[in-house]
Amino acid sequence: MIRRAVRRVRRFLAGLSLRWKIAALPAAGAAVVAVAIGGVIHQARTSQVADTARESAVAELYRVRQLYELTGHVDPADTASSLDSSVLPAPLAADALAGNRNTYLDLSGEHPAVWAARPIGARVLSVRLPLDAQRAEIRELDRNLVVWGAVVVVLAALGGAALASRLSRELRNAAATARRISGGELDARVRTRSGHPQASGDEVAGLGAAVNTMASSLQRRIEAEQRFTADVAHELRTPLTGLQTAAELLPPGRPTELVRDRVTALRTLTEDLLEVVRLDAGTEEPDLAVQPLGALVASTAGRLGCEVKVGAFETYVLTDARRLERILTRLIGNARRHGGDPVEVRVEGARVVVRDHGPGFPEALLVEGPQRFRTGSAERGNGTGLGLTIAFGQVGVVGGEVELFNVVGGEGAGEGEGGEGGGAVVVVTLPEAGGVGR
Repeated sequence: MIRRAVRRVRRFLAGLSLRWKIAALPAAGAAVVAVAIGGVIHQARTSQVADTARESAVAELYRVRQLYELTGHVDPADTASSLDSSVLPAPLAADALAGNRNTYLDLSGEHPAVWAARPIGARVLSVRLPLDAQRAEIRELDRNLVVWGAVVVVLAALGGAALASRLSRELRNAAATARRISGGELDARVRTRSGHPQASGDEVAGLGAAVNTMASSLQRRIEAEQRFTADVAHELRTPLTGLQTAAELLPPGRPTELVRDRVTALRTLTEDLLEVVRLDAGTEEPDLAVQPLGALVASTAGRLGCEVKVGAFETYVLTDARRLERILTRLIGNARRHGGDPVEVRVEGARVVVRDHGPGFPEALLVEGPQRFRTGSAERGNGTGLGLTIAFGQVGVVGGEVELFNVVGGEGAGEGEGGEGGGAVVVVTLPEAGGVGR
């Protein structure tokens, strides 16, 4: 039972955010301190009341004994004094019969009181003093301790919440900046307070400074890589142009065809590299306009010899017609090169679906997205991996989204992707043009 309760508490604490944990820590500490101090004060006051009551009872017992010795009797109305009282607590009566003078304190009963007794010959003389006022005083003290303890705990919780809020805000800021950096926004930085975080001992500010240092280093390396790639591609264009011109002058024949094919492949790769560099640098500016999606897709896919299915109602989207054509050309070319015929193209509202009937996308590609110079598996061919990378980048430029699926067992991984056999599916979703009819 105890272990189960401990496990539940641990699960509850594990489920709390760091903000609440930090806020709860000073409150819990203040509660422990308040309980400890309250217990000490309560015990000290109770002991003081008990000692005073015992002393008063002994003094009254001494006075009543003197009166008894002078008059030979006791007055029950006088501090409830009595000889051989029937209500005398048994332990105190036994102690008095044994020849001892003693006191007995009872604060827990309905009528708290203190007793004092001593032997008078073979009899027991006793007095009783009520302690109702003293118990009421102790209870009032306990209430005050609880109230002030609660105030201290609340103040500690508020202070902890304020501290936790600041720390949580800074940590969320650092996490959001790290996500922006991972999303490609390399100039994002964590806002830090002035000064030297490492010297001041502020761990949160030090974390922000470390993230900024990492981002700056990463930005320099990526920019250097982009510059290198762009320089290489630019430098290759001039000799490739001369090489292509020279290849056109070669006499007809199989060797000439092979040379021209490889030169064309090199020129295409160079242009792809330049396009990737422009996408990475964020210099691409789309020429957005309201366009009929079905007509655009049918025109582009029809020229490429693909089967096209367009819905009964035309959907207008806000896009760049030239870039959309390049996107579709990339996707259809990738499906033909790495997938299997037939390649189908469908328009479903503001979505364009391109599907092949090949082995499908590798799992790593579905999880991580396209990687340049990596096709993911031998079944998908030996390409450069730039086709999907460029398509994804251009879709992002026009404000769209791309999803990748595999058709397994005749059913698509996404809505509307069902069909016979397997294959890979790419779904491009474009922003609809508001206020334009279908």
